[in-house]
Amino acid sequence: MSPTQQSLFIPYRQGQLHLRYIPAQTSHKRLTPILMLHGAMSNGRVFYSDSGRGLGCFMAKQGFDVYVLDTAGRGKSTPLIDKQYELGQGEVIREQLPLVQSFILKRHPMTSKVHWSAHSWGGVLMASSLARFADLQSSVASLLTFGSKRTIKIKSLRKWLMVDLFWNRFAPFCVSKQGFFDANRYRFGMDNESHQSLLQSIDWVRGEWIDHDDQFNYALAAKSANWPSAWFIAGENDTVLGNPSDVQDMMAECGFQQAKYTLLAKKNGYLNDYGHADMLTHKEANDDHFMQIKKWYLELSD
Repeated sequence: MSPTQQSLFIPYRQGQLHLRYIPAQTSHKRLTPILMLHGAMSNGRVFYSDSGRGLGCFMAKQGFDVYVLDTAGRGKSTPLIDKQYELGQGEVIREQLPLVQSFILKRHPMTSKVHWSAHSWGGVLMASSLARFADLQSSVASLLTFGSKRTIKIKSLRKWLMVDLFWNRFAPFCVSKQGFFDANRYRFGMDNESHQSLLQSIDWVRGEWIDHDDQFNYALAAKSANWPSAWFIAGENDTVLGNPSDVQDMMAECGFQQAKYTLLAKKNGYLNDYGHADMLTHKEANDDHFMQIKKWYLELSD
């Protein structure tokens, strides 16, 4: 049976942010709600489906209220990204995540915290927001990421094709002509990317962890942040976009006080050698690492 789902909308600037709300199906006690965030060229659909597949639906069946965010311009958030769209990743970090966190806490007055979970670049945005805002550090119960990295240091032909050629050269060229990256047109990824987010993410992957709008130094703030419990998950077949070594580099850069790392690989007892997307979308994930994630969340709730 697929869980009931509802689209919620939060006024934001000249439009609205979309939150997919998947309410808890059953629970013997009140559990901490979960907020999920997608990565670049993506939207919240990476975490759920109408038929009930995905980590968001799975966790709702385990008794958690789940909220999945479409960042501004993506998914069902409006207005959609086009050549006039001017927002970048900074607005997600400084405005959208704090706004959504406050919205969820108001809907759940019996709890003072929310679990945060992210795929790919969404983990960088969530970590940035946490490093920057002390009130989020005190109201976020945990940070769970899948294939999240801030830098890409590995070298391979596939990395050169996917990152150096496509992301760093072809995509900015398209942006210079169209004003945004039309991922739908090129059938690459799940959603379009704004020119600001594209160029800012390229800069962060290659350079310093510093805000492009106000020069806030996230790397410095991370050193003194009061981080929540964290879990970084990587996939054996995720060789470029979330290479295990790059995921571990991000863990070290953040300096988490309580963090664990897991590599989803057959050699470690998992059913598959997972890749960047299918660590969330694989049909066997429910019976594999999703069960461990359920256990981790329940232990944090005790």
